[in-house]
Amino acid sequence: MKIICGLGNPGREYERHRHNIGFQVVEALCARWKAPFTSHKFEAELATASFAGDKVLLLKPQTFMNISGQALAAAARFYKVGVEGVLVVHDELDLPFGRLQLKPGGGSGGHNGLKSIAESWGEQDYARLRFGVGRPPGPGPDRVVGHVLSNFSTEEQPQLPALIARAVEGCELWARDGMQKAMNAFNRKA
Repeated sequence: MKIICGLGNPGREYERHRHNIGFQVVEALCARWKAPFTSHKFEAELATASFAGDKVLLLKPQTFMNISGQALAAAARFYKVGVEGVLVVHDELDLPFGRLQLKPGGGSGGHNGLKSIAESWGEQDYARLRFGVGRPPGPGPDRVVGHVLSNFSTEEQPQLPALIARAVEGCELWARDGMQKAMNAFNRKA
């Protein structure tokens, strides 16, 4: 079994925020695989699919970002899925908007969802699909918070469907081919 976890905040008011791009990618993956979210467990919405011969659990934590790692940790422990079987999709300030990257682990880079995963699960070496949202101009944490908790700009919005489709492709490459082959194919296209 594999787990693909999209990070975001629950609630309609957060749906289109940059911080919720992980949810949007996992929702698009569910639509492509015809795997609706049908259950609620581990404080998350769950969908189950079969892809490339594996069962894949698609997860959207329904806690807020700062404690979203609790849902992933509980699901990974319950299903006995190790770090090699987990992909987390999240927004990334350190990549410009439009840049997508598969990465085989690392630190949190200040991302509260990734910090929560490390705290709750004790792991950092899981795969990530980083969706670039860019860093706002100027100093200060307030600018960053305002940036990730706002909608994509009117210039960015027309590009989102193609970027989300490409992120779905990255998830599928990882699920089918493993991290190294997926990175070689996906990151090279950037």
